[in-house]
Amino acid sequence: MIVFTKLQHIRLTGIAVILLLFGVVVYAQEEPSLPAGLSNDQGHEEQPILPSGLGAEPAAPNEAGVEPSLPSGLKTASSLSPTEEKPVPAKEPWLDVTGFWEVRSGIRLSGDDHEKHDSIGEMRLQLEMQKNIENFTFKVTTDLLYDWLYENHSVDLERGEGFLDLREASVGFSPTEFMDVKLGRQILTWGTGDLVFINDLFPKDWQAFFIGRDTEYLKAPSDALKASFFTDLANVDVVYSPRFDSDRHITGERISYWNGSQIAGSDDTVHTDRPDDWFDDDDLALRVSKNVSGYELAAYGYWGYWKSPAGMDTSTSRYIFPELNVYGASARGQVGKGIGNIEMGYYDSRDDRAGDEPYIDNSQIRYLIGYEQDLPEIAPDFTVGLQYYVEQMLHYGDYRRTLPAGKADEEYRHLLTFRITKLYWNQNVTCSLFTYFSPSDKDVYMRPNVNYKVTDNLAVEVGANVFWGDYPHTFFGQFQNNTNIYTALRYNF
Repeated sequence: MIVFTKLQHIRLTGIAVILLLFGVVVYAQEEPSLPAGLSNDQGHEEQPILPSGLGAEPAAPNEAGVEPSLPSGLKTASSLSPTEEKPVPAKEPWLDVTGFWEVRSGIRLSGDDHEKHDSIGEMRLQLEMQKNIENFTFKVTTDLLYDWLYENHSVDLERGEGFLDLREASVGFSPTEFMDVKLGRQILTWGTGDLVFINDLFPKDWQAFFIGRDTEYLKAPSDALKASFFTDLANVDVVYSPRFDSDRHITGERISYWNGSQIAGSDDTVHTDRPDDWFDDDDLALRVSKNVSGYELAAYGYWGYWKSPAGMDTSTSRYIFPELNVYGASARGQVGKGIGNIEMGYYDSRDDRAGDEPYIDNSQIRYLIGYEQDLPEIAPDFTVGLQYYVEQMLHYGDYRRTLPAGKADEEYRHLLTFRITKLYWNQNVTCSLFTYFSPSDKDVYMRPNVNYKVTDNLAVEVGANVFWGDYPHTFFGQFQNNTNIYTALRYNF
């Protein structure tokens, strides 16, 4: 069975390499593509559509050696063919289907006694379907997945496991001019942080993020009702989830982690008690936003549970999701030549407000300030972004006093992020580096990535997830043995 699996792996990798070489050879034999806007290729949404009459037209009849037809209304009986019919206008497709096909593979760069040497190995087909019927928009996005590393094809839509991952299944409509409604499975996001989240309390998929899937898969879907209200005073977004949607958090099945006393992985997976009763274990999120003189101001509220395990039930030795309220605010707008943002949130740990429950996370205040700017004076298509983030644990004295044996967390956790992005070759090659650095934890997480758009439909990607830390119990330090590199081939349609 192991030999067969390896042969499958080698065969699939070989197919991917052959397809890649074939695409490069074909591309090299073709004439160079025209600059954006001059091409007749209408393949993708990213290229603007020419106005009616300016697009590529069929060859005129006289180019085929036939006399040009008379204008409408001037045709005589002799000029009409007995079988000629009036032209039938083209019908719009009943269902718009887009998506991509992708192969992605990666390996760990260091030995990990708790996980496989390969970090990711999967083939994915995403189908996105949309249909407008009167005032309703129906949308379904489904991923069909073949994972040759873990070969667990049983579907679990909550954890995103198995051969099918339902990313979206929703219906949207506008009951009034000032209100939009979207109901069903959907991807939700708000807040101002760049890969740092304070008031965005919608589920994330941290396993996908760390093993090398595309960044879009950091966002996990929610089963929710979203209502948006647009008024002159402010815009209001309300999201209600009838059943709690947790993060797809680290479990040890693909990423090794610190279990409180040592590094563990697939030999000691995380077991949780997740609130999952419909309409009893629900959560609610609220955002009120207003644009004032070009600056977007927003206030947030959340009433639900910690999204990742933040406590333990000592009677069952299972991790739990304690109750949590979050209240926050943000501002974003132009600062100098760039865009600045500031955000904060108060995390009210409702099951440990006094800070003396040793097995439940304390309340916190989280702060974020960021800035992003294009720097054409250094190089064209060159962008730099910086962020400074702080987590402050409240009731720290009570936390230390009641702490059982083990490593204590710091009262303040500081985190700096740096993003550098440079585009090359008419913006067909994107080189980026995103870095997290914590001076308090003394650990680092780096995400270098190079994406080459071979054609409008075909792209090749190479990247890495690099972890380093002085201590095995810090957030990024615990993943040090999971450092990996990956490559991907994606065809969009």
